[in-house]
Amino acid sequence: MLEATGLTKAYRDTVAVRDLTFTAQAGRVTGFLGPNGAGKSTTMRLLLGLDAPTAGTAHIEGRPYRQLTDPLRTVGALLDATWRHPGRSARAHLRWLAATNGLPESRVGEVLRLVGLDQVAGKRAGQFSLGMLQRLGIATALLGDPRVLLFDEPVNGLDPEGVQWVRHLLHGLAAEGRTVFVSSHLLPEMEQTAQDLVVIGRGQLTYQGTMAEFVARAASRGVRVRTPHPQLLRRALTERGVVFTEDPDVFYVSEMDSARIGELAFTAGATLYELSPLAGSLEQAYLELTGQSGEFTGGGAR
Repeated sequence: MLEATGLTKAYRDTVAVRDLTFTAQAGRVTGFLGPNGAGKSTTMRLLLGLDAPTAGTAHIEGRPYRQLTDPLRTVGALLDATWRHPGRSARAHLRWLAATNGLPESRVGEVLRLVGLDQVAGKRAGQFSLGMLQRLGIATALLGDPRVLLFDEPVNGLDPEGVQWVRHLLHGLAAEGRTVFVSSHLLPEMEQTAQDLVVIGRGQLTYQGTMAEFVARAASRGVRVRTPHPQLLRRALTERGVVFTEDPDVFYVSEMDSARIGELAFTAGATLYELSPLAGSLEQAYLELTGQSGEFTGGGAR
């Protein structure tokens, strides 16, 4: 479990994270979203003890990172896929980490096979593509078989097959009872990956809850209506001041649910061929949330 309570980080006159409180539960994939400059990377660094908070606490399984007695077995992280010695092979990189953290060398081969790098384990990391570096970073995070995992943009540089592989990997890790906390700008992919969401803007929490609840916000904002009597329905909607757009014989109605539209059409004498709520999406809900305030425009810390 990850837990932030009143987490604040200020750099002189800039507040990167402000009074941030959230939890990420074991057995779930929690997506971490926010515009550029929202404070996502700063928050992850605070969780991992790489930066000291100005106020508040960040706990991993009930303790600050620096108090963990066996950190690599407790939490694994991928914050920067390019962090590695370019002259070391993938195997040597992982062997060094295993040796310095008291992990069995057999674990090196296991994670290399898991991420699909066993055939290039002897190749220098400096010759790796970005996608291969992402896989090496994931292997590094998994080396200690930790109970908590943090990933910052883990699918950058991966081809579609690799993106799908990461999705299945994260689902599998959560199904084993681990806490999985992942940041990504690829909203359609995040929608297929995360079960819970933490959304921030300018370092402050704007939403925490399930993916389904968040997407439902957007789904409830529109209904598709198809009728052979567009003039009658158009007049009825206009007289009520209802917001809508239309294509030939198809209306997209905002801020009115299906039941009320059906009653209005019946009263107006308009036959309906279709009356269906628009399917929401993470992208739609996210853009609606972040578009509601000037807080999300420019500036701030990433």
